[in-house]
Amino acid sequence: MRKIYLMTMLLAALNLYAERNIIKLNDNWSFRFSHQVNKGTARRVDLPHTWNTQDALSGKVDYKRGIGNYEKRIFIKPEYQGKRLFLRFEGVNTVASIFVNRKYSGEHRGGYGAFVIEITDKVDYGKENSVLVRVNNAEQLDIMPLVGDFNMYGGIYRDVNLIVTENVCISPLDYASSGVKLIQDSVSNEYAKVRNVIQLSNGRNADSKLDLSVTVKEGDKTVKSFSSLVVVPAGKNITHEIPMEFNKPHLWNGMEDPFMYRVEVSIKENGKVLDTVSQNMGLRYYNVDPEKGFFLNGKHLQLKGVCRHQDRAEIGNALRKEHHDEDLAIMLDMGVNAVRLAHYPQDEYFYDLMDRHGLIVWAEIPFVGPGGYEDKGFVDSEMFKENGKQQLIEMIRQHYNHPSICFWGLFNELKEYGDNPIEYIKELNEIAHKEDSTRPTTSASNQGGAINHITDVIAWNRYDGWYGGNPGTLGLWLDDLKKKNPNIKVGISEYGAGASIYHQQEELKQPNPSGWWHPENWQTYYHIENWKIISSRPFVWGSFVWNMFDFGAAHRTEGDRPGINDKGLVTFDRKVRKDAFYFYKANWNKSEPVLHIAGKRCDRRTSNVQTIMVFTNQPEAELFVNGKSYGKVKADEYCIVKWENVILDKGNNDIEVKTVRGKLKLSDDFICKIQ
Repeated sequence: MRKIYLMTMLLAALNLYAERNIIKLNDNWSFRFSHQVNKGTARRVDLPHTWNTQDALSGKVDYKRGIGNYEKRIFIKPEYQGKRLFLRFEGVNTVASIFVNRKYSGEHRGGYGAFVIEITDKVDYGKENSVLVRVNNAEQLDIMPLVGDFNMYGGIYRDVNLIVTENVCISPLDYASSGVKLIQDSVSNEYAKVRNVIQLSNGRNADSKLDLSVTVKEGDKTVKSFSSLVVVPAGKNITHEIPMEFNKPHLWNGMEDPFMYRVEVSIKENGKVLDTVSQNMGLRYYNVDPEKGFFLNGKHLQLKGVCRHQDRAEIGNALRKEHHDEDLAIMLDMGVNAVRLAHYPQDEYFYDLMDRHGLIVWAEIPFVGPGGYEDKGFVDSEMFKENGKQQLIEMIRQHYNHPSICFWGLFNELKEYGDNPIEYIKELNEIAHKEDSTRPTTSASNQGGAINHITDVIAWNRYDGWYGGNPGTLGLWLDDLKKKNPNIKVGISEYGAGASIYHQQEELKQPNPSGWWHPENWQTYYHIENWKIISSRPFVWGSFVWNMFDFGAAHRTEGDRPGINDKGLVTFDRKVRKDAFYFYKANWNKSEPVLHIAGKRCDRRTSNVQTIMVFTNQPEAELFVNGKSYGKVKADEYCIVKWENVILDKGNNDIEVKTVRGKLKLSDDFICKIQ
């Protein structure tokens, strides 16, 4: 009797908490290209996966852009009958056509947003089922982006999950959003008002009367709870709102205190939990002042930002969690507090990391112009424009609840010549405000004109001292722009210079950006001078180094090898931090002691009279050459220490710098050979 009683209690408990089940489907797919029609040509792959790791990253301009077939066998349990089944794809580039048991079941067009299709009525229960995904990354004119200075890697390059829910659920079908939207209508240090907008879906043939509950937690402690009775008509999807109010809320305060509440939304029927969705909620308020820049929760915050592409050596864009973790760790090491995730929505996990560590994020759709290359980023066709609107709505709805996201980006480097995108950008701007009235829109421009006066704030891609000119022209340009447009809210969305760690030179000479010689010392000089200009102008609301990491661009023929854009502060494989990285670390990261000799990789020189430059966030440093002190020198306001006219001997010279501050002792050294 006791066993029967325990079994009854267990079944009752299972029935009480019959919530959604999420099953990862990353392993054991078979892959072949569409032209490989002979049997036996498929090979096993695991996700994330791209087929362009070899050709695109070797600088092959015409890398494979076509159709790849991914197929997986999935056993659908018989007990799933009567439930609802959804496939969620986190990212497939660029067109995904889905076939269940070789029957067409849906399509998604766009390579950077998640999408969900329901397969409830398409599977055979108690049997193995085939899921075939035909992926096409070919060039076409009806999908963003049309062009870009980056690789359009083909494949299922993010996770795939099977979601199993009850017949009535919090809907995953609203542009693949969580189904829970936390709208921060009003936030201050004293009070916050939030609307919890919930998407409910009834797959039954009868109406469902539900008990909808919202629980707000701070750790394990429940701080707020709300409930409502809701009727969802048969076969319908509805939206229901529950308002929430907070007195003296604990704010998400960037890197200083990235606190988040946990919001749990549940639906019950007759005491049985049908579905639960949990979302983090970071309450914050912010604004951009045209004279003083960015303010978070009423306090000025200088945005010290970088841009990031989602690829790396050997694996292309098929990143795993450990790769995202490593990228974030390198950013934090340098002292980054803001990131422009260019030029497309990136992995949900990376936005989660930004939330948890308090970075400010600029998220954007892939509406990308050609930069200095041919073709255009805009075609005035209805299919293209509808696709762009779809991708914008997807981005906002999928990532709405991330407190780190403070800006929605609408375009990058578009041109007005030919098909003029201005009216379309205005449409996108209206859609963004309709979807989210709480966040400003922005864009990255590289020209003048009306295109710069559409979004709420604007930023420019500037390469003064790399693509012509010199760093000083950036300051002149900024001051002139501000004088002519005093109310404009201006940022720097990109600035950078190429550098190879293998290209070293004694003299400071500006290279040809499209040539094969990209000396590291010019990149270092470039960033020092550009940062001096940017940091001394408080009206610049944010600046973003292009780029945090070297990245793949198959058409590039420059630097130390083809196929790589080497403007990163860190090498493509993440193994080497360039000298400019340490300049920023000394200036931006005040929590970790820094002492770094610039130019250490230039260890063979001809002149015996040298300047030794050091980056340090300590008050001073002392130089030793072959054991002899050249004295202590104080760091300037940009954390730079220099010893000029240092006489070196013929042959090898031991160069060492030291700094001592109480118990803290730092040193750095290298051997410099005078030939």
